[in-house]
Amino acid sequence: MSLVEVESVPGQQPATFEIVNDFSIVAATVNGSGSQTANNVLVRAMFKMGIPVTGKNLFPSNIKGLPTWFLIRVSKDGYTARQDRAAILIAMNLSTVAEDVANLESGGVVFYPDDWRITFSREDLTYYPMPVKDALKDKDIAPRLRDYVENMAYVGAVAQILQIPLETIRDAVSYYLGGKEKAIALNMSVVDASYQWFQANVAKRDPFRVRPMNGTDGMIMIDGNSAAALGAVFGGVSVIAWYPITPSTSVVDAARDYLALLRQDKATGKATYAVVQAEDELAAIGIVFGAGWAGARSMTATSGPGLSLMAEYAGLGYAAELPGVIWDVQRVGPSTGLPTRTSQADLTFTYFLGHGDTRHVVLLPGNMEECFECGWRALDLAEQLQTPVFVLSDLDLGMNQWMSKPFEYPSEPIKRGKVYDAAALEQMKSFARYLDADGDGIGYRTLPGTDHPLAAYFTRGTGHNEYAIYSERPDDYVKNAQRLARKHETARTLVPKPVIVDAPNADAAVILYGSLDAPVREALDILRDKHDLNLGTMRVRALPFSREVFEFVSRYKKLYVIENNTEGQLAQLLRIEIPERAADLVSIAYLDGLPFTAAFVVDRILEQGAL
Repeated sequence: MSLVEVESVPGQQPATFEIVNDFSIVAATVNGSGSQTANNVLVRAMFKMGIPVTGKNLFPSNIKGLPTWFLIRVSKDGYTARQDRAAILIAMNLSTVAEDVANLESGGVVFYPDDWRITFSREDLTYYPMPVKDALKDKDIAPRLRDYVENMAYVGAVAQILQIPLETIRDAVSYYLGGKEKAIALNMSVVDASYQWFQANVAKRDPFRVRPMNGTDGMIMIDGNSAAALGAVFGGVSVIAWYPITPSTSVVDAARDYLALLRQDKATGKATYAVVQAEDELAAIGIVFGAGWAGARSMTATSGPGLSLMAEYAGLGYAAELPGVIWDVQRVGPSTGLPTRTSQADLTFTYFLGHGDTRHVVLLPGNMEECFECGWRALDLAEQLQTPVFVLSDLDLGMNQWMSKPFEYPSEPIKRGKVYDAAALEQMKSFARYLDADGDGIGYRTLPGTDHPLAAYFTRGTGHNEYAIYSERPDDYVKNAQRLARKHETARTLVPKPVIVDAPNADAAVILYGSLDAPVREALDILRDKHDLNLGTMRVRALPFSREVFEFVSRYKKLYVIENNTEGQLAQLLRIEIPERAADLVSIAYLDGLPFTAAFVVDRILEQGAL
């Protein structure tokens, strides 16, 4: 086998400089081709070399056949946001190769199968034909597996050119194939064949390479849905009900796996939890509130369309004051929208979800540690406040691979809130379920089965008085609504505080939430280092806004509110609650289904004429 020359790019010479641990790779493949394992192998191998790296999967909403792209960000400085242009293209989809090549940055690299009959026009790129078919020759591969295994050919090629050790690749393959030696041997035979061929036949002509460092010491790699599930398990969840929907299903898949490992009765070996796939989202949220009413810690996971179906039950949970946790892993809408693209467009919908005057508690995690924390903290808040608690993650956080510090075991005991048992009731003459005895808007509740004659009450979604007696009296309605408003004010003191970094002497600041943490942090570094522009920043972590949010807004003349939706929903909520600053809030809202880049944030802030 000889090296294939590309006629349109004559005389390519070895690079005279190196770009080490600081570039992006895009693997352009076809959905359903099994490329995910190959891509994750590359990510894990570099992570194990100590190189900060993240992987983002941009996949279509069909099962098989449409284009998919996997983005790998390698950053010695630890940046994890998507970049506008990649430096290295692994071209495995002929239908998109022209566009994929056009999108590469100048000086980039293209890997492509050597049996493609194609001529490249860009002379500022380096091209490496890969012997994909030859790497599979003489391999005992079942026909149904050939398309999947051939992706390992590009793993070998990229590993050799970037100088990733083969043993590191093998460890990653073993990890993703669960230590199954036959499968590992088959996949590694293709990796080896491609690696050895490149080593023997290809002169490296590009500047990109990786080199071991210690940038991942003490770190883990995980996706946000798994982190959320693990947090819920540590928070004592015992009932999960859901109906499958992208991109939230893996929250429940992961929780089910963790529960099976951690929640077995030692004496009987039986499960001490229930995970129920309901017939639809209505049934799922009904199970969650029923379990919460009965005293279990309960949750569900869904996305925008599923949340729409839960709206009536959400209103019931709010009015009847039923604890339960709802994870909304956001995707692009409206309607079914773009089911496999990321978004932050459910914010106002969720906050006011329900008919009538409704305002919910909403948590807004921005990284893997916070996904884990919200997993258990949401359960605490639901029981403390006796109300539905929503957690808004998104597809980028939920389904992509992120580096993280190991999670900290919750240091606080589980908070069950205000619950009267039989002993407490014995000291009382009467029990009023919806009485505000402490001035915080939160009544005391009893759990079904409490052995005392005072324990029983009617759980009311309809109008009622303090004693849970049905009422249409105007004064009873107003009194109850005012109490619920006091509960909302109490929630302000209990929800996670914003993450604030003030900039001394700065007149402008940035406000954001959720997964925009990564691109905004990188953008602020660029603005400071390259444009001499120092901005304060606040990442909101919950609704309702806590006192710290109001104080931060008061400190700056101009506030850029950056969010991944079209309508500027966080800016809208800030204007509602802080109307006197409405004119000073500059909305930078954009949604195209892709995770934000730092370059986009920088450009939009500069366009606005930052102070």
